Amino acid sequence: MENELKVPTMAELFAAGQQPEVLFWVGCAGSFDDRAKKITKAFVKILNKANVSFAVLGTEESCTGDPAKRAGNEFLFQMQAVTNIEVLNAYEVKKVVTACPHCFNTLKNEYPGLGGNYEVVHHTQFLKQLLDEGRISMEGGQFKGKRITFHDPCYLGRANNVYEAPRDLIRKLDAELVEMKNCKKRGLCCGAGGAQMFKEPEKGNKDVNIERTEQALETKPEIIAAGCPFCNTMLTDGVKNKEKESSVAVMDIAELIASAEDL
Repeated sequence: MENELKVPTMAELFAAGQQPEVLFWVGCAGSFDDRAKKITKAFVKILNKANVSFAVLGTEESCTGDPAKRAGNEFLFQMQAVTNIEVLNAYEVKKVVTACPHCFNTLKNEYPGLGGNYEVVHHTQFLKQLLDEGRISMEGGQFKGKRITFHDPCYLGRANNVYEAPRDLIRKLDAELVEMKNCKKRGLCCGAGGAQMFKEPEKGNKDVNIERTEQALETKPEIIAAGCPFCNTMLTDGVKNKEKESSVAVMDIAELIASAEDL
């Protein structure tokens, strides 16, 4: 099988006495959501192409506890977090990369207080690092001159001040980066943060994701780029609501790069 994806687990590497460069934290969305699985696969293809030694926890990975904490169940959050920290520390994990800003924020900012200290990077930061080190090269190819607008995930942007890595990557694709009126520090939530992903919206005049999608469509984009599986879902739903799915694609940064590289 030429196309088979190589995804080693920490247990396999540990048994062989090896320590990978990074642990790829897949997250619940990237593991179970059919749309987000495509982002996971795209990112893995890039890691393999760049010869990054990485591993996943596989069945040993549990939810970081972000939805529980944001929904107000601190007890459940701490139970989930401590279980994960015990596993991570047993494998002596030093560096974690994840494609989910919710996992990123929780692992980076909430876990140290419970004994889990790791270098945590978002996949856009890691991809930028690979590019800067010359481990991946990017040709614009099919994205050359395409109008792409980037939606800042709340837990990546305003919560952790990561704004430039994803934008640098879009520019490297020779695409035309167009900004929405609410971007960077003034970014608008997709509507799924704070465990809102898992409940129906409250009564109101307009859903948040529709408002955000309208802002994105104002830039006349060919692609709405995201860096979060939750945002991806909300913006995709928004684009469908506006019946624009045939002309506007919603893609993760990892998917853009994997597509540009024909991976």
